[in-house]
Order: sequence, then structure tokens, then C-alpha cells
Amino acid sequence: MAEQGNRKAQKRKARARRQAEQEALRREQAEIAAKERKQQTIIGGIVVAVVVALVAIIAIATFHPFDKKEEPKPVSTSSAYEALQKVKTKPSAVDKKGGILISKDGYGKKIKNAPTVDIYMDPMCPGCGSLHRQIDDDLVRLVNAGQINLVYHLMNFLDGNSTDQYSTRTAGAVLYVASNDPDTQHLMKFISNLYDTDFQPEEGSDYVPTDNAKIKEQGLKAGVPEAVMDKAFGGQYNKWLEASYDYAVSRKDLESNYGNNKGKMSTPTVLINGKLIEQSEISDLHIPQKEALLTSLDIKESEVGKEGVMPKIGGTKAPKPLQ
Repeated sequence: MAEQGNRKAQKRKARARRQAEQEALRREQAEIAAKERKQQTIIGGIVVAVVVALVAIIAIATFHPFDKKEEPKPVSTSSAYEALQKVKTKPSAVDKKGGILISKDGYGKKIKNAPTVDIYMDPMCPGCGSLHRQIDDDLVRLVNAGQINLVYHLMNFLDGNSTDQYSTRTAGAVLYVASNDPDTQHLMKFISNLYDTDFQPEEGSDYVPTDNAKIKEQGLKAGVPEAVMDKAFGGQYNKWLEASYDYAVSRKDLESNYGNNKGKMSTPTVLINGKLIEQSEISDLHIPQKEALLTSLDIKESEVGKEGVMPKIGGTKAPKPLQ
């Protein structure tokens, strides 16, 4: 009887293990599928007016919610860059291209010979959420070991998909934290919290109003001082965010050269050593984001987080091809 009971127990354990493996595979496939469906595409180019004036107004309301009292938007990369530099109130943590550079040495201190990973993201973008949930833990380990320089670029083009300008308020809070809390670990954790499946709001008709108190809570959970979070929602960087957006979408080096997204910029946008990592290619190849990141950096998973072990592409070489 005892032997029979043991056999039954072993069968139950084996069945439970198979079910757990199947569920893990299902979750991974669902994550990839969601990213493929929901990758947000930013409309590029200039809308020719007069005949399509109504379309132009709708586009402006969706992608430029703060430009009603501003001068016409610059159309060239050089003029957009110049306009970005002229914004009076700007986050102290950003560089001239609008990025927040983080390394093991702190803000704005680039590690020599380490690859640089740039990520362009909107706080509401579902594809951005999928990306961050898959790679944030590894990004933190790579940064802390001095294996990469990480640059965050905050965008707010999805304001029209919320009822309370969620993207602008949240992006502004991230910029304020980066500029007023010297602990880079707090910022990286804050961003991860914002993209957590239990927090990141749905977009469009599924959006549930998310007030500043809820965003603040994610910062406090990340270790950001309350005195900093209390001042993070003043809207002081709204003009800068608009100018940064205009500059980003004017840049040809951020436009995809692959598939249906060719000639467009989308979020998430990831660059390694200044070279675009095609998100559509990752989707077509059915490669998890973590695998794509480590392959592009040319570093083994077992080497991630090991100080002194550097990605083979170094600080200047192009990313390793995915196939």
C-alpha cells in the first residue's frame, strides 16, 4: 500500500511539473504575442494641410497636446535639436539629445569601452512594458557591473490614449526623480515599477484614470525620498518633453528599416552603440527580448553581472546580428 501511495504521489508531482512548464511556456508566448500586437507606432512625417486640415488637427491633438499656443513645430533634425537646447526649464539629468545616462558610476558618467544601450519609451506603451518586464533585471545587473551604459529617453506621445495626460505626468515624474535623487538604483526600480503588470494602465477605451498619488507610490516603493516624489508632478518639464519628442521623431537614425515599420519610429526603440535593434525583426524571429539583448551585446547569460567581464562588442562595435 505504501509503495502504491508513493507511485501516486510521484505521478501527481510529475503532472504538476508538466502543468507548471506548460503554463510558463504559455505566459512567455502570450508576452511575445502581446508585444507583436501592441507595439506602438509613432506617425512620422509632415501632414500636408488645407485639403486634410481636419486630419491634421486630429493628429496634433493626439501627438502634440500642448502645442496650441506654441510656434509651429520645427521640421528638420537640426532645427528640432536647436529648439530642444533652447527650452528654458530642462531636467538637469539629461544630455543634449534628451537621454538620462546611467552607469555604475552614477548619472552622466560613461564607462569607457562599455556598450551604450539607448531605450526610447512611453510610460503607457504596452510594447515598452513587455520589453522592460523581460530585460530590466538584466539591465540593472549589467549597469551595476559596469558592463553597459544605459540611457533612458522618456516620450509622451500616448497622452491621447488616456483621459488625464498620463504619459506626460509620468514621464515628468521620472525626469524629476533623475534630476533630484542621486541614487540611480531608485530610478531604475521606479521605471520597472511603472511597467509592472499590476500597475501599468491599459490604453484607449480600457484606460482607468491613474492619479499622481498612485504614480508617487511606485516611486516610494523604489526608494525615492518622499520629499522628491512630492515635487515630481509640477509639470515643469512639459515644454521640454514636447521639444524632446519633436527632436526624436525628426531623427532618421531612429526610423526602422525593417518590415511594415520601415520609415517610421516606434516605441520601444532600442539602440546599441548607436545602431538600431529592429523590434519587428525580434518579433518575426520569435526571440525573447532578453535573448535579443544579450545576443546583440555579444555576452553570455552566465557572464551578466560579472564585473570585469565585458560584452565583446565593446563601446564602439556594431551589435552582433540576431541571425
